[in-house]
Amino acid sequence: MEVDSQEQLQRKQSTYLSLDENFEIQKEVYRGQQYSQIYFARLHMMRTLLYSLVPNWKSHLPVCTVLELEEGKECIIVGTLYKHMKLKPCILDEYSKERSVAPLIKPHNFMHQDDYLVLEDESGRVKLGGTKLSPSVYVTGVVVALHGKETSAGAFFVEDVLEAGLPPQIERPLKSREDKYVVFVSGLSIGSSSSNPLQFQLLVDHITGHLGDEEEQGLAAEIVHLVIVGNSVEISHGLLNGQNLASKDQSRLSEPFKELDILLTQIAASLPLDIMPGSSDPANFALPQQPLNRCLFPGSATYNTFRSCTNPHCFELDSIRFLGTSGQNIDDLTKYSEAKDKLDFLERTLRWRHLAPTAPNTLGCYPFTDRDPFLIDSCPDVYFVGNQEKYETRLLKGLEGQLVRLICIPRFCETGVAVVLNMRNLECHALTFGTQISS
Repeated sequence: MEVDSQEQLQRKQSTYLSLDENFEIQKEVYRGQQYSQIYFARLHMMRTLLYSLVPNWKSHLPVCTVLELEEGKECIIVGTLYKHMKLKPCILDEYSKERSVAPLIKPHNFMHQDDYLVLEDESGRVKLGGTKLSPSVYVTGVVVALHGKETSAGAFFVEDVLEAGLPPQIERPLKSREDKYVVFVSGLSIGSSSSNPLQFQLLVDHITGHLGDEEEQGLAAEIVHLVIVGNSVEISHGLLNGQNLASKDQSRLSEPFKELDILLTQIAASLPLDIMPGSSDPANFALPQQPLNRCLFPGSATYNTFRSCTNPHCFELDSIRFLGTSGQNIDDLTKYSEAKDKLDFLERTLRWRHLAPTAPNTLGCYPFTDRDPFLIDSCPDVYFVGNQEKYETRLLKGLEGQLVRLICIPRFCETGVAVVLNMRNLECHALTFGTQISS
């Protein structure tokens, strides 16, 4: 009787739509093009948007370019911020004879009290003053509108700031109003010294419904999707020094992929999964990272439930929009700006309508010539970022009724934590897998 009830247990299904096309590099060819073009494309798109918002913000003020500024005359200027940072590493310093020996104040962060902001458009640039625009909050690459006036010293005294704000959001459909769960996991780091194969297997067994009693298996049957958010393997840097590998080193190089493929094959046989590349995975370094080659997964890639995706990754499940990265964009923001927690950085990127504002200044990205793929034109329902120190979440509410679930997904290898999201109400919780035996 018990066997029959288990046989009748069916996994729930959901409709899937990939929206990664914007992040795929197909016809683009690198011919030594400069990065200025991606900044021009960003400024053009964002300026059009900000101009449309100005009438509801300060309709009585004229909009000027930097070149048209007049001393003492109040106006609005729109442009790209550049942050001058005293401690920001410079590649030219490597070749300088008079290299500074002053230690960094904070090795993990390059902020300094003397940092200042500059606004730039096609006509020129101007240094910004006043206390309204804090250098600790903003980074190079953000496009804003500023209300203020030019001072006798030639700077622009900022009196007010207008950001793009959360993009418009498509209303969530009623058909998703049943319990369906999406599981997020990142930082498996298979092949690292701290990885725990038993912990990985517990995760797989839980997702596929091979653990627990009937009630737990019933909950597992409501998991409709798994997203693996980068850094799935870790390969010793000593093996990647460009020299021919000995046979034993080749085995060490391929072993993490074999182990990962075995785990993914078990999952793909049971439910759909997306795998994104991360900074430690064998993918291109610059964003957007292209999908991991399917030849790395000879077992799991044979299933139509297996999808190798880009980073950033955008998709819809039952018309609920998900947008996320493997963490590089947020990790870079933490080096060049400050916030009370990582969720603040996520919120800022949404309000700036840009996934990676520090690219290409301090974050590697492909030199697009006619577009900026990191602009956010539609507000996601779920915005996730992987490979963080700990699990954090917040429900962000916009002025036009937008609701966004922000999620920081911790490194599984270090924490044993995966994140589960209920598509019915966007509530989420941590799922912890431990293998220690209590005494």
